[in-house]
Amino acid sequence: MSEILVVDDEPGIRELMREILEEEGYEVRLAENGVSARNALEDKVPDLVLLDIWMPDVDGVTLLKEWKTQGRLTMPVVMMSGHGTVHTAVEATRLGAFDYLEKPIAYKQLLETVKKALDAKPSRPTTTGDLSALGAGEAIRRLTQRLNLAAAAGLPVALVGEPGTGAEQAARYLTPPGGPFLQVDVPATLANQPAEILAQAKGGLVFIPDLAALNAMQQRGLVLLLGRRGEFGARVAAASQLPLNELLAEDRLSQELHDLFIHAVVEMPPLRERREDIVPLATRMVEDACARLLIPPRHFAESALAVLTAHDWPENLAELETMAGRLALAGGDAPIEAAEVKAILGPGRKAGHASGIDLMLHLPLKDARDQFEKAYLEAMLEECHWGMSRAAERAGLDRTNLYRKVKQLGIEVPGKEK
Repeated sequence: MSEILVVDDEPGIRELMREILEEEGYEVRLAENGVSARNALEDKVPDLVLLDIWMPDVDGVTLLKEWKTQGRLTMPVVMMSGHGTVHTAVEATRLGAFDYLEKPIAYKQLLETVKKALDAKPSRPTTTGDLSALGAGEAIRRLTQRLNLAAAAGLPVALVGEPGTGAEQAARYLTPPGGPFLQVDVPATLANQPAEILAQAKGGLVFIPDLAALNAMQQRGLVLLLGRRGEFGARVAAASQLPLNELLAEDRLSQELHDLFIHAVVEMPPLRERREDIVPLATRMVEDACARLLIPPRHFAESALAVLTAHDWPENLAELETMAGRLALAGGDAPIEAAEVKAILGPGRKAGHASGIDLMLHLPLKDARDQFEKAYLEAMLEECHWGMSRAAERAGLDRTNLYRKVKQLGIEVPGKEK
């Protein structure tokens, strides 16, 4: 059953259109203004939008422009107005509207336009598989929705999130059905052979696993690749641990590349922000690991489930997978208790940074201080995914001073040209 979103600031018109459309078997949602329409689209993408042009907060043409710019115009939109002009109708159509209806709208004309718009909506799948390997909660549902919008828009996609949040799985999901998935593990090929990469990925997707790791030449090659992707019918997705604006501010991303990716940024939610997925994922991973080892499946005791849910999972899915593998290798018929899980998870990443200081006690104070400063700053930068601004703020340093110390102590920053 098709769902239609009716956006109009007049209550009488909204209710009348709901009655007419529901009588014809459509599901109908209502929005009384532009803000409500934005929220409705964020919550769920409808099959069709009937959008009033003249509204008190945000007019329909502005909303249409916004959706097109953001890559959200993935459903047909029919504009409506009681003050129509030929210019407005032409402008709306140019921006991507399917059609234009002038109020008062005749009953027959409304139903005919709705049917044509829905029949014109492509039904062929544009993505591959699903994201069940990442979870099944609300956060993954929203992630799936955003990836679907990005795929339909055909824009280069930036997958922003911590390591282990599933950027590769998301990129594979974005791959067109039947098309190849090509991961660029040797960044130098971007600088030397961008056309060859596209030829190999024709009809599929090129995935850059770490945008910040590209040097200036490789970034220029990626810009060329993006410019020619249409010739090969290829999509492009790139992962980044830091927001694009932060990479740009730290001179780790070119302005041109930033501008090409900024219109389709998809946030990858960390595991600690979607705790409802932790237990189902852990259970399935342990079962899969046991099956690979050809041993009986192991099950979590209630006490262990509480430990799983409370843990912050700094390495996200990678940490969960490692734990599952170790639990399977331990074998046995007894349930997995809390103590066994705690022994594997350990005290956590933060506690590990303090270890090893006793090894500096044989050094003179100045040398020990330099070593401690280097270890401290390396740990802080790694914790902040090498974001200088964030690390400087957490360490209580001026950013310029942090840059000076990084250079002075010989700390190597990933992705920087030498």
